[in-house]
Amino acid sequence: MTTTGVQVTAVASDENLAAWRACATATGPADRAAAEAGVRRAYRQAGLAEPERVVWAGSPREAVTLIRAMTDTGPSVRETVRSAPWAQERQLLHAELGTAGWPAHWAATGGRLWDSTQALVDRIRTGLLEELAGGDTGKEAARIRLVLLDAVLGQHDAPWLAAFATDGGPLDGLATVSRNAGWWWPFARVAVVSERPVALHRDEAGRLDHGDGPALAYPDGFALYAWRGMPVPADFLAELPSLTPERIRAEENAELRRVMLEYYGYDRYLADSGARPVHRDGTGILWRIDLADDEPVVMVEVVNSTPEPDGTRRTYWLRVPPSTRTAREGVAWTFGLAADGYRPLLET
Repeated sequence: MTTTGVQVTAVASDENLAAWRACATATGPADRAAAEAGVRRAYRQAGLAEPERVVWAGSPREAVTLIRAMTDTGPSVRETVRSAPWAQERQLLHAELGTAGWPAHWAATGGRLWDSTQALVDRIRTGLLEELAGGDTGKEAARIRLVLLDAVLGQHDAPWLAAFATDGGPLDGLATVSRNAGWWWPFARVAVVSERPVALHRDEAGRLDHGDGPALAYPDGFALYAWRGMPVPADFLAELPSLTPERIRAEENAELRRVMLEYYGYDRYLADSGARPVHRDGTGILWRIDLADDEPVVMVEVVNSTPEPDGTRRTYWLRVPPSTRTAREGVAWTFGLAADGYRPLLET
């Protein structure tokens, strides 16, 4: 199929991009009938016989476990079903748009979804390896990685599908599965398809983030926990509401301790731990918290010189590099300046 200029315009539309963004982040039960129809169509469009059966899994974890236990799947046909049709359509579109047009088209379509979706995919893969292989980094982990490499990413293939005209074309079957299910594995005789997540929570930067339970959860119980993008143990989140300065200081894992400090609040921690200022000048007060086996937390306390409508003045806490020695140096750093170059005419 040759992609026409009209189709390219349609593919790059805001409505199309919004639809694929919604697909990438969709939660809730898969439309199994639609997804299975898409799987069979993808096989036919690739010139293959339809799979003898389609097996459903509650998550990618269950899918990997099922696949490793199966003996009748036949070889993987991912290259034929997914990679070859994608490469062909990309080549056609690249030839039409040219070496300058293709990057611009990608940036306006799939490129806008790629980073956040790929970060989620990488996190799921890491979580699967941690859970299925435990601490193994040898043969067991290698076998699981091979199974993961055979996956078609379903809804998480949305970024690259957003760059092409999919309806009625060679990518139509793949697009149908993407809109209606999670990851899936095409083999010669069997296709294994995973449900979508039942919950997905992310922060404004698109990172997994949830303080009251799993940030990503599947119906079979596979789940990932995170605080502002950082993976955390499930029981760690339950402890956050009852934190104390003593508990924070006792935490041996430096990354988890940083999460605790963020949750507790640096200003509150300073007050509750009896910290003392190390420097003060006309710009503010410099505070320092020394932490075991980690870099110190250094912050500048500044007061807004412009009063609020009620006459009060707000206090702000600015985290600055550990090497900061004066409050002025810290405030200047937030503006990308050296201390001697920070001379505001009017501080607001």
